[in-house]
Amino acid sequence: MREVSILGVGQTPVREHWDLSLRQLAVEAGRAAMADAGVDHLDAIYVSNMNSDRLGGQRHLGALVADYLGQRGVEAVKLEAACGSAGSAMRQGLLAVASGQIDAALVIGVEKLTESLGRETTAALATAADADFEVEHGITFVGLNALIMRRYMHEFGYSHRDFAPFALTAHANAAGNPNALYRYAISERDYERGREVADPIRLYDASPIGDGAAALLLVPAERAPGSVRVVGSASATDTLAVHDREDLLRLKAGELSAGRAYRQAGVGPEDIDLFELHDAFSIMAALSLEACGFAPRGQGVRLGLDGDILRGGRIPISTMGGLKARGHPVGATGLYQLVEATLQLRGQAGALQIDGARTAMTQNIGGSGATIVTHILQTPSGS
Repeated sequence: MREVSILGVGQTPVREHWDLSLRQLAVEAGRAAMADAGVDHLDAIYVSNMNSDRLGGQRHLGALVADYLGQRGVEAVKLEAACGSAGSAMRQGLLAVASGQIDAALVIGVEKLTESLGRETTAALATAADADFEVEHGITFVGLNALIMRRYMHEFGYSHRDFAPFALTAHANAAGNPNALYRYAISERDYERGREVADPIRLYDASPIGDGAAALLLVPAERAPGSVRVVGSASATDTLAVHDREDLLRLKAGELSAGRAYRQAGVGPEDIDLFELHDAFSIMAALSLEACGFAPRGQGVRLGLDGDILRGGRIPISTMGGLKARGHPVGATGLYQLVEATLQLRGQAGALQIDGARTAMTQNIGGSGATIVTHILQTPSGS
């Protein structure tokens, strides 16, 4: 298997894009990645998306995007794994290039969520849960995460206020990211006064949906010796329904995918300079930190309370706003994480730059932990 590098990146701002269609968003991000890489011909395109058919009446995104990118004739497919779609598409593109069958793969994540009614969007997102045993009984993803968060607080003795550093950190970082949806800082008072969504989850515990697209162009490492390399990639699954899990407070798929990625990369948690985690809800940030070995079980919240997740801390997270403040265009989110990690490792993160960053991790979660994809990126000098 060949080593693989990220030669180009592209993204659109996360917004309510009333003036841009799904295809236009995908093409804008894809063209930006191709221009960044200096590449005008592709061998394959992998498009990640969750809701285009249900909310936009459009399937068959692979061929659509290939056509409008001027790449008719190339292999192109759409991949879906709920909120983990983009990480999953990245892995397929990576495997294609590593196999030697593909020399230039463009991976694009795209989602358009803001032009449908709220109840329609909520119903579409709920299809990532167990239709028979969760959705049929009226549960939503906010409700599922509220159950998990309430149990975590009970089990380990935390209050709601203890989760505030996750939201405060994300918003502080997003203030410096022109592509973020919510470019403003919040206070602990703002966090505590946020309206209740599903007890104990309040407004600032939940990430906002949005429209957007992000893209990466992958090539064999020998073609891009100075580019960021993908040194670890793994995907794992757990039960779709939360009530079927052995441990409600454990992201088993996160542990498995992180462990495999660490072994591939030859690194451990102590070697990671920044972590773009899937902070769709505050509780998921804590559980993801624990699953990846940055904190023992029940201690993920302490990393926030102790300042370890800040830009100058032991394990900076959500360095450009994360899902919480950059926004969560579901099928594109994992690629936004990878684009942001790449910019950090290139030293192109501007005021949000993590000094000396050489090794970065991303973790993209589908559903409430049923699919989790972990990637580790490294600068050539970080090997």
